[in-house]
Amino acid sequence: MKQLIMCRLDEVPVIAIDGPSASGKGTIAQLVAKELEFHYLDSGALYRLVALKALQIGAAVSEENKLAEIAANLDVAFKDEQIFLDNMPVTDEIRTEECGLMASRLASYPLVRKFLVMRQRAFRQPPGLVADGRDMGSVIFPDALLKVFLTASAEMRAQRRYKQLIEKGMSANIHELQRDIQKRDQRDSNRGVAPLQQNADARLLDTTSLSILQAQNSVLEWYRECCASKRV
Repeated sequence: MKQLIMCRLDEVPVIAIDGPSASGKGTIAQLVAKELEFHYLDSGALYRLVALKALQIGAAVSEENKLAEIAANLDVAFKDEQIFLDNMPVTDEIRTEECGLMASRLASYPLVRKFLVMRQRAFRQPPGLVADGRDMGSVIFPDALLKVFLTASAEMRAQRRYKQLIEKGMSANIHELQRDIQKRDQRDSNRGVAPLQQNADARLLDTTSLSILQAQNSVLEWYRECCASKRV
């Protein structure tokens, strides 16, 4: 019986959207998931939740074993567009720069990743899944029907991030944001475990000069092409 279930889950279509910080992959992934009525996975949120919990209890970013313990016992729930940690809403709290920088660092720890991989794969449920992150197509869902590497210039990503923070009433410095984004790009691309990179079988989507609608339509068109090709 278990084999039959696994077989069916393996056949559930996945759209994997990877890319650097603030590239807009989360926004695009959510819109595509809504259009297709698929489930949505924000894999980065899981790492940010571990970071937030670590900050709350005073765990240092150098304590890999402690961070892995947090990842293994994370009490998290995704309801509609809200994220809960220990039954408390933390959707905005995990989007701070402090939380994001710590998440980027702890994501390089094999033990932390080990405990979060199964959580991520559990999101693969009918009728389908759109997952965004940095290793969705390379590590978590290597058999994804469509793999997209979504990016934009560091300057454009800093502008988008600045606008996002200001709209939420948070203070921000666009020059510091751009420096942080460039540092994070370098760290994520050079880490020893699941580095950020475009896979050979992933389609490149540069959104620097694209609107949200144009980027969304590109992904939907590619997905439909993949479905048509699979049927043939």
